Amino acid sequence: MDRLNELLAKGRRLIEEGEYKQALPLLREAETLCDDSVELCLLLGEALVEEDQSQGALKCLRRAHKKDAENIELLYALGDLLLESAENEEALECYRQIVALDPAEDDAWVSQALVYVSLEQPQLAEKACRSALKVNPESTFALNALGDVCDALGQENEALACYRKVLELDPEDAQAHLNLGEYYYDSGDLPHAEKHCQQAIEFDPGLTFACLTLGNICMDLDRNDDAMIWFQQFLTLETDPAAKQLRDEVAAVIAGLKS
Repeated sequence: MDRLNELLAKGRRLIEEGEYKQALPLLREAETLCDDSVELCLLLGEALVEEDQSQGALKCLRRAHKKDAENIELLYALGDLLLESAENEEALECYRQIVALDPAEDDAWVSQALVYVSLEQPQLAEKACRSALKVNPESTFALNALGDVCDALGQENEALACYRKVLELDPEDAQAHLNLGEYYYDSGDLPHAEKHCQQAIEFDPGLTFACLTLGNICMDLDRNDDAMIWFQQFLTLETDPAAKQLRDEVAAVIAGLKS
């Protein structure tokens, strides 16, 4: 047991430092000592995800879930990974279990909404967001999500109100700035769109879609050199394999601007 605790402590410290590759051998050794430890599975699952081994992470988290089906932290981790893997129904069940265990978990309502968005069921997504806001009226996570859903449903004024409410609560919320930037871009207000996208990147430099929208804005304003810089920044930051088609399209736009 002392060796297990030592391995978990070292693995946890390495993960906190972002050293996922170095943490894996320690956590794998710990796995040979106690493979269904919930703490171990959470740490190992996180490390595997960061090392692009999502299926291994799913296997690990599911194993822990069999041992402790009511662990809320585990349910979030499993649900989030299932959602990323497009296993929507199983993800939805995880989030439903969370609110059944603790109705005050407003994030689980919002996560349900994200599943419904993936399932192209915006009315159910809206209902889930509003359930989250009943629990926590100042949830920026819920307000951002509700704004996106309202925008998709054509409720543009309410979407705008949601994003503005987020910035009243947290002026440095990068996602709200991006949402407003995209809202203004779609409505043709390029100066406000550019302002909010730039603020989004100021508060979260890794927000790839802010770079993409800024590229589009600059191209619309005939600032092609600036557009190429933002598009290239998008390609540098966006490494998700699921975005390959979009990356290819952006690369083609850059090539066209250079010609």
